[in-house]
Amino acid sequence: MTITQLKYVLAVAEHQNFTKAAEKCFVTQPTLSMQIQKLEDQLAIQIFDRSKKPIELTEVGRKIVNQAKNIVNEADRITDIVDQQKGFIGGEFRLGIIPTVMPTLLPMFLKTFIKRYPKIKLKIEELNTEEIIQRIKDGHLDAAIAATPLKNENIKERVLFFEPFVGYIPTNHRLASQKTLEVSDLDIDDMLLLEDGHCFRDGVLNLCKGLKTKDHDEFQLESGSFEMLVKLANEGMGMTLLPYLHTLDLKETERDNLHFFNEPSPAREVSLIYHKSELKIQIIDALHNIISGIIRGAIAFQNVQIISPVAN
Repeated sequence: MTITQLKYVLAVAEHQNFTKAAEKCFVTQPTLSMQIQKLEDQLAIQIFDRSKKPIELTEVGRKIVNQAKNIVNEADRITDIVDQQKGFIGGEFRLGIIPTVMPTLLPMFLKTFIKRYPKIKLKIEELNTEEIIQRIKDGHLDAAIAATPLKNENIKERVLFFEPFVGYIPTNHRLASQKTLEVSDLDIDDMLLLEDGHCFRDGVLNLCKGLKTKDHDEFQLESGSFEMLVKLANEGMGMTLLPYLHTLDLKETERDNLHFFNEPSPAREVSLIYHKSELKIQIIDALHNIISGIIRGAIAFQNVQIISPVAN
């Protein structure tokens, strides 16, 4: 039994197809199939039921895959330990970022990080929180930036910053004359929201959960981007809430429509998250130090009330 064979098993278990698994492992399909067959012969069991389409794990195969994940993970830790001992900070690092954070945060730290750590090859993907959790669990992401807390026992969280919610209220809105906002001022029935699947939407719903006046949870206007929400608000379709960093890119005329909350300001917690095994922790530390250092100057708010990203 070899680590390579176990990696091949994990690839087939994930893709449920020998050809796709071989492509992901950068080997030929016959090579991958032969190695898995050798492992099955050695163990005198069948890991995969090849008669099913797509291929399925057998009952014992599922147990083997669970153990194989642990073995491969621990094997990777050996390389990680050596890198840390040598003080080496480099190699491939796969980072996921949620859509409501990526457009504003990535330009703030990426150039600085690449310049300071040229030996790290960052591979960045925009993913929703659910995809991020699964990919960290499966070992396909080294870390991610997401709204927390997630309360997942397999994932560690290191807070990067607290980002306040800011009201975007057009001049014709009922709240336009108020300089500052209270949560009780909000009316969920004239709130423009991100479409379902965004954790920031869930945070807004959590913030307003005690304010619903109707017997339904449907909203007439939803969008996939904050930019569209701002445009809809400008057309008099309602108000919206924005994360603070998104307000920095608004046009000068649009900034007049921003209304901050009285303290404690509702805010979301944004963290660097990673598997509890702490693989590549030296790179995770470097990311955390760079991002938290840069963001500290951009967000000076201290008194905030953290809103959970998970709707109740």
